[in-house]
Amino acid sequence: MALIAHEAGFTVTGSDKQDSQYIHYLRSKGIDDIHIGQSRENIENAHSLNPIDWFVYSSAVAIENSSSPELNFCQDQAIKTSKRDELLNFIIQSNELKLIAVAGTHGKSTTTSMVIWLLKELNVPISYSVGAKISFGDMGEYKSNSEYFVYEADEFDRNFLSFEPYLSLISGVSWDHHEIFPTREDYQAAFNEFISQSQHTILWEEDNAYLGFAPASNITILESQNENISSIKLAGQYNRLDAFLALWAVHRLTKTPIDQLIDKINKFPGLNRRMEQIIPGLYSDYAHTPEKIRGAMSTILELAAPGQHNVVVIYEPLTNRRQHYIIDEYKDCFDGASAIYWLPSYLAREDPAQPVITPEELIAHLSDPALAIPMQKDDELKRKIIDHLKDGDFVVGISGGGGGSLDEWLRQVFVTA
Repeated sequence: MALIAHEAGFTVTGSDKQDSQYIHYLRSKGIDDIHIGQSRENIENAHSLNPIDWFVYSSAVAIENSSSPELNFCQDQAIKTSKRDELLNFIIQSNELKLIAVAGTHGKSTTTSMVIWLLKELNVPISYSVGAKISFGDMGEYKSNSEYFVYEADEFDRNFLSFEPYLSLISGVSWDHHEIFPTREDYQAAFNEFISQSQHTILWEEDNAYLGFAPASNITILESQNENISSIKLAGQYNRLDAFLALWAVHRLTKTPIDQLIDKINKFPGLNRRMEQIIPGLYSDYAHTPEKIRGAMSTILELAAPGQHNVVVIYEPLTNRRQHYIIDEYKDCFDGASAIYWLPSYLAREDPAQPVITPEELIAHLSDPALAIPMQKDDELKRKIIDHLKDGDFVVGISGGGGGSLDEWLRQVFVTA
């Protein structure tokens, strides 16, 4: 949103509680008035130098610290405050853009990136926001001549219900964000509401059945056995399904023949932290639920070269709160791995009343607990990774999280060291 607002003509300043690769990315794009650490003094000084009209805050700010000093300052000064959805809606509506929204429990970033890739390849002017770094553009872009705004519509904190899309894509649905949606039915109801707010929706037959949405003229239901999917040459069945969903949406928008879109999607360069190679033999992936881990493993087993000795996984669960709901679902989700190094959970937006589940407790819920070893991000883990790479093993770090995550540690240790 900072990038998009910057390109849309807003003067942007801001803060984060910790430094990260994303902060460096923003600085490289010309947004350099950024404070690390969040205090009343910092925002008061910024406001005195350049009065703030609109304070946009993330869900994490309100959840982690209801008495956030920056938010309190803005409320005291009668400065407009909102989450990102209100600012994004303002940009979309004031510029009369058509919203293409990609929602779903898994596959959102990949599908959104694929839609962006295809429209760029077709020279269709677009603005967009995607939750991952991509090699063919910024994470967010605003173009004054755009007809469409492509948005990764996150269901966390019910964000996606703030929009009325021109076209919605549902990339895959299974119960998640349990602290926001206490029951599976709550989660399903939110997606049904999102679909009802969309002018047209494209989704898979399995997801339509899961959501129990009645057939309607404004819904396109895709079959996962469509013969065209076999013509998509990307690694991983889930990637091929995401690709077909994306190209079908672009086909609907532009009328470009399916076979031409398949040729273009087969050249898709991928995106950051989605089976991204960090150095030869070492990969990073953002999977953080059992369904996503299974999808990542299927891609790994296709990518692993013939004769590669072992598939080794370093796993950092994303949030302790999620583990309380998915602990019984791990079971066989790492099938195909020869060894798993299991790290403590990456903590974010946590409920202090919930006990932190240890790696040992989580490992015990695997079908074969002997596969996994509790580890830390330290020199011992570094030595083990180096030894596996020397042996020719396929090593992948699977983690969510941002600053201080396993992904960032791997890049610091093996790329910038």
